[in-house]
Amino acid sequence: MTAPSDDPYSSRRLLGRLWRDYLSKHRPWLILSLILMVIEGGTLAVLAKMLEPMFDKVFVGGDSGAIWWIGGVIFGLFAIRGISELIKKTVLARISQRSSTEMQVDLLRHLMTLDSGFFQKNPPGALMERVQGDTLAVQNVWSVIIQGVGRDFFSLIWLFAVALSIDWVWTLVAIVAAPVLILPTAALQRYIRRKTRQLREEASHRSTRLDEVFHGINPVKLNQMEDYQMGRFEAIVDRIVRAEIKTAASRATIPAMIDIVTGLGFFGVLLIGGQEIIAGEKSVGEFMSFFTAMSLTFQPLRRLGGIAGTWQVAATSLERIYRLFDEKPTIIAVESPAKVPARDEAEIRLENVSLAFGDLPALNGLNLTAGAGKTTALVGASGAGKSTVFNVLTRLVEPQSGTVTIGGCDITDLSLGELRSLFSVVSQDTLLFDETIRENILLGQPDISEDRLKRVLDAAHVADFLGDLPDGLDSPAGPRGDNLSGGQRQRVAIARALLRDAPVLLLDEATSALDAHSEAAVQDALEKLSADRTTLVIAHRLSTIQNADKIVVMDHGQVIDEGTHTELLARGGLYADLHALQIKSEDG
Repeated sequence: MTAPSDDPYSSRRLLGRLWRDYLSKHRPWLILSLILMVIEGGTLAVLAKMLEPMFDKVFVGGDSGAIWWIGGVIFGLFAIRGISELIKKTVLARISQRSSTEMQVDLLRHLMTLDSGFFQKNPPGALMERVQGDTLAVQNVWSVIIQGVGRDFFSLIWLFAVALSIDWVWTLVAIVAAPVLILPTAALQRYIRRKTRQLREEASHRSTRLDEVFHGINPVKLNQMEDYQMGRFEAIVDRIVRAEIKTAASRATIPAMIDIVTGLGFFGVLLIGGQEIIAGEKSVGEFMSFFTAMSLTFQPLRRLGGIAGTWQVAATSLERIYRLFDEKPTIIAVESPAKVPARDEAEIRLENVSLAFGDLPALNGLNLTAGAGKTTALVGASGAGKSTVFNVLTRLVEPQSGTVTIGGCDITDLSLGELRSLFSVVSQDTLLFDETIRENILLGQPDISEDRLKRVLDAAHVADFLGDLPDGLDSPAGPRGDNLSGGQRQRVAIARALLRDAPVLLLDEATSALDAHSEAAVQDALEKLSADRTTLVIAHRLSTIQNADKIVVMDHGQVIDEGTHTELLARGGLYADLHALQIKSEDG
């Protein structure tokens, strides 16, 4: 039973999308490969037909002169077949490699447009498996399917034409049992699709487990979790092995059934044809030509039977890929964006902003103003909503109600690119890429002069430690910046922000995990960075924000107090309590 016609992930719809999106771009190469397959399939049919004169004229008739031309034709057939096979495989490799690469690029580009909530629900390992594993699974079967539909299909047409030209009754007897394969094949295809879907999901779990183990290798070792993690991994790969075995057995069942049906057909032809040859109604050459033609259909039939299972494997991966393509971002940029506010007008206002994640409120009617060119600090207990404010400003999340403006312009009236270009962000968990320090600072900006880069490195105190690295600025940062210390990573992030030169600076616990020496250098760099910029600071260490122009105290997604450090201490309240608690902790 096939999928309903309105199912967007039915085999027919998936194949149609695959053709429109990727394969149709390579139409000339597909036509060339199709022509080569027709030629290749035709050589088998001519080879089978040549057995008739070979037996009747040479072996039975004793015509020695026919040996040369028959042998020459057979040699020519094999030469043509070999050359066409070489060109065809090269063309198909080009199509499959280019198409799968295009799909990977398009999929990654699409995923990067999706909201942060999508990535919270889908772990990195699972997404990597879908971008890499599923596209490669599709790539590996494209050549098989194209060759099957092309070479094997046309081979069967040519070979059946030869068989029919010799005796249509023999041909009918050879294929009379074929219809019994229809229902079992349909059932097996559904089963293969189901098991392959399970297999791809388990492969995603495997990638997720590996990603977490490798990125958390130190906690795994320190907490002696090696056996625990190995147990979880072994359970996953055991399920994969069992699913692989069942899928392989199911895929092999279809060719096996074809073998049995073909054997019955050959047996019937031998019974009928043998009697006709004994009676002198047919020649040995005719029988051998027919028998060879039908024998040569054996492998194409088996491959075409196997394609049913192969396609289900591809269809499962295609379904997973297109389900990702069909995910749509909920945060959409306006079609006609407003003009970006001037640098000196970057006042930030949040008015009655409310946001909840499911049933958990994060912001509750928040009203907040950060003056242009001023430093505003956000303080409060964990969960007060401070980091959520940053995410709302950059539209990584969308509030359910309220308005957010920068320089009097509603942020929803700006394009996402223009909005995010207004911000430089330095956070506690600085993300560095596995590239050189230079590349981590430039972030793809090709037109930065060496003089400007040097000024940035000096201001961010990056130059202070470059001499200790083997290749200086071109030293690799390592995976996630692991080749650098925490303080060095922060200074690289500050250099990146200085080079970006955005009008609004967001600092999220930028010095909380640093030692005293590193904190002094980073704090100095941050002061240079925040000069003449609208700056918002999140800090638990209150000593770092005492000089802020305004300190906003948050609790349960609301502003409960604001003022300077001195004013807030004089009024008492939550800020004074937090300050006293930190003083006591430092004295202890």
